[in-house]
Order: sequence, then C-alpha cells, then structure tokens
Amino acid sequence: MTDRVEIRKIPTGIPGLDTVLGGGLPEFSFNLVAGGPGVGKTTLAHQFMFSNAREDQKAVYFTIFGEPAVKMLRYQQQLTFFDSSKINGVVRFVHLGEDMIEGGLTRVLERIRRELDASAPRIVIVDSFRSVVRAANGPLEEKMNLERFVQLLAITLTTYEATTFLIGEYLEHESQSNPVFTVADGIVWLHQTVVRNSMVRRVQVMKMRGQAPVPGLHTVKLSDDGMRIFSRLPSPVVAPAATAPSDPGRARTELKKTGIRGLDEMLGGGIPAGYSVLVAGPSGSGKTTLATQFILEGVAHGEPAAIAVFERRPRQYVKTISRGAELERLIRQDKLQLMYIRPLDLSVDETLEELHDFVAKLGAKRLVIDSVSGFELALAPSFRDDFRESLYRVLGTLTALGVTVMLTADVTDSFAELRLGPAGLSFLTDGIILQRYVEIEGSLRKVMAVVKMRGNPHSKELREYEITEKGIAVANDSLQAYRGLLTGRPVHGRAKRKGRVAVAKRSAKGKGTK
Repeated sequence: MTDRVEIRKIPTGIPGLDTVLGGGLPEFSFNLVAGGPGVGKTTLAHQFMFSNAREDQKAVYFTIFGEPAVKMLRYQQQLTFFDSSKINGVVRFVHLGEDMIEGGLTRVLERIRRELDASAPRIVIVDSFRSVVRAANGPLEEKMNLERFVQLLAITLTTYEATTFLIGEYLEHESQSNPVFTVADGIVWLHQTVVRNSMVRRVQVMKMRGQAPVPGLHTVKLSDDGMRIFSRLPSPVVAPAATAPSDPGRARTELKKTGIRGLDEMLGGGIPAGYSVLVAGPSGSGKTTLATQFILEGVAHGEPAAIAVFERRPRQYVKTISRGAELERLIRQDKLQLMYIRPLDLSVDETLEELHDFVAKLGAKRLVIDSVSGFELALAPSFRDDFRESLYRVLGTLTALGVTVMLTADVTDSFAELRLGPAGLSFLTDGIILQRYVEIEGSLRKVMAVVKMRGNPHSKELREYEITEKGIAVANDSLQAYRGLLTGRPVHGRAKRKGRVAVAKRSAKGKGTK
C-alpha cells in the first residue's frame, strides 16, 4: 500500500474563510470564484495573493477583457492588505486582452505558458475567466475548443505546481453545463441580496476536493481591511463536563443562584450551570431587573459576567435600570463587561461570532442577552425569517462554552391564552421564568412562575413579587387562595365558596316553595 499523500493547506489571509473551506485552500488546487458584479470576487483574490506572495511563492495576475490593471490597482490599494512593495516583484500583472483578440484561446494558453516558464509562479489568478467563455461563444470551432482549453489550462497549471483562481461572473444554472465547473477542484460562490433597505453578501463553498468545507451560506463583510467571513457554524468547542441532576448516583450539577431568595426556592436552589433560561413578560414587569440581579449575584461570587445589549446604549442602559449604579461601578472595576450591539444590518453569523469571541475572551460564566426582541430587530431583514434557527445556534454555542445564559423577551399579556414567550421560541431554552400582571381586589399586581427547567425539579406555584429599590422581592408563599390567576381576574377561594353557598340556599328555598 502506497503512503498517503498529504496536501498542504494554504492560509487564505481572509479572516473566517479558512474555517469555511475546511482548514485553508489546498495547495496546487484549481479553483473557481464565481458570482455577480460587486460581490467581492476580485477583493478575495487580491487578499489571498498579497497575503501569500513572497520570494519563494510568486504570484501572477492575468486580466483579459476586464478593467486594466492600472485602474484595478487604483482602487485595490485603498485596502489595508495591499502591499505596493510587492508589485512587479513577487506580484506581477499581465493583460491578455490583445492575445485573446488576435489569437483566441490558443494564443491565450500559449501566453500563459510563457509567463509560467518565465517567472514560475506558485499563485496564478485569471480575471475574468468569464471573458474567455463569452469569447468562445462565437464560431462553432471556438465553442468546441472551450472544453479542451479548460482541460489543458488545468493540466498546465497543475504541472507547474500553481494554486489557481479563475474568476468569473456566472449564473448558478451554468454550473450544470459549463466544463470549468467539472474540472475545478474548488468552487467558491459569492452571493449578494437586497431586502428592503438592507444588502447582505454571502459565500458558499460548493465544492472543495479532499476536505470537508462548512456547509451552507456564510456572511461576507467588505471593509477597508478587505473581506471577512462569518461562518454560520463557529469553530467547535468542547463543552465542560456536566451531569444532569436527575442522573442517579452522579454528582449534582452546580446551581447558579439568581440573587432572589424566593425565586431560587422556586427553582429548586438555582439555575443549573450551562443552562439557557428565558425570562418572559410584558413591558415593565421587571425582566431586566431580574437579569441584573442574576448578574450581580454571579459577580459577588467571583464569576466573570457580561451583558449583551441590543436596544439601548450602555450609558443609557445603566442609568435607566434598577441597581444601575452598581453595574456602572462594577464596569469601572472591570468586574463586569457590557457589550453593545446596535446596528440594524447585523447578520446572525456576525452577531454569533462577536458574542462567542466576547464571552470566550472574558471567560464569562454568566451572560444576559437583553433582549431577544432587540436582537431580532438588530438583524438585517433577510435573516429574520430564520431567527429561531439562529437563536438556537447562538444558545448552543454559548452554553457549550459553559456559560449560563439568561435572555429577556417581551410578551404581550393575553388573558385568553397562556403565552410562554415570543411565538415559537419557548422550546429553544432549557428553562422559562414567566412574569404576568393580574388584577387582585381592584389592584394591578405582578406574579411569577417557573414554567420549565429541564431535568431539574422546580416549584409549579405562582408567587407574587414586587420591584423595590434593591430589586425584585418574591413572596414566601404562593397565591393558593386565588383561582383563575392566569385569566388576569382571579377569584379568592373563600369568595367562590360563599357564592356557591348562596346559590345552594336560593335553590333550596325555591324547592320549598313548590
């Protein structure tokens, strides 16, 4: 049996792309970068080239019918990865337009071979290869030669041990019939979509021989630093060992106290470490106050903690919440971190990576996301349709780091039905704490219940609570004397019994009259 050939993976120099490709770009591979105008094809190729070109790994960039190299470089040099010292040294630009016009595909292939002989580059880029295909859509003999040209080009570049990019503006249906898609070792497709006033770029690795790329569409961001990719599935992390409290004969999972004595009693001691818990309730019910106490309790026990805010700026946030002065003091002392995510064009992948990196760098044990509603609004419109899947990935990634996550969510009180959270989200979390308004004896009061806490025994009673200067105070006893609390207009059990007695007396009196 022959020894297994090891293929070296070249770092692309594009943040996030190596992860999506499955570890980098295979050396000496023949790759196609496809997509419409403005999606970042040229930027991707340039960023790879300038990141990897050096004396022992020279690069040549062929242009055909596209914009002249001088014009292209005028704009590309505005990006931070551009290195003018490499031009006409380890990086060379060659224009093939005249060769294509005068001699067609044969002349182009001969010129490429001469350049390869002259400089022996290890990186070769042809931009735009789509121009070659369009030129071949003329005489019949050129069409017949196109497939042969593609095969010869692939063989030539492989023989010279070059890692190659062919750049082209292709339509997706062309992948079924164009020979270049068959010959290519790797196919990277860039997309651009506009939904309302939001534009989103994505990348998909449709093919990468010899390795397993991350499936699906991944967010692309273009900035002064060039291209950056946010993978829809972050790098795998190893979850810390945890044991379910219900497992017989095994150690009990650590319980994180909320700092609210009555609520901790209802929870059976606290929230299991590494759980995600949704705090749902109407506006003004104290969701943020509860989350603040959860964070303060963690900091008091030496646990790194963080709050991700989507709706208000940090300064405004700490000034408008209960015990905000304490939060501000802890932030100044670097015992607590506040992460502000406000832009209305966020992608889920970008948000997930920011949260993941933020929590991992801090080593946070507790995280509050305030609120889920603000998170959804901060996303670009094209991501909102997949919000449930997105939130599932966010929670899975964060809890895998060993973080106990608390989310707040607005729920409109409806006394015709019991709402446990925003539509379709309640099943995503490990636990649910529900807050509601009820009318008792002509007064608007607040009640709380632990609706769910997977694998952990908890109280099923309803308890009244108040919001004080020190935070939430939960009553020691449940409201067992009342019936119909979830209807919003409960009835005291004693009054209900009196009503029944009166009815019975009236009934008996009627029978006696007869």
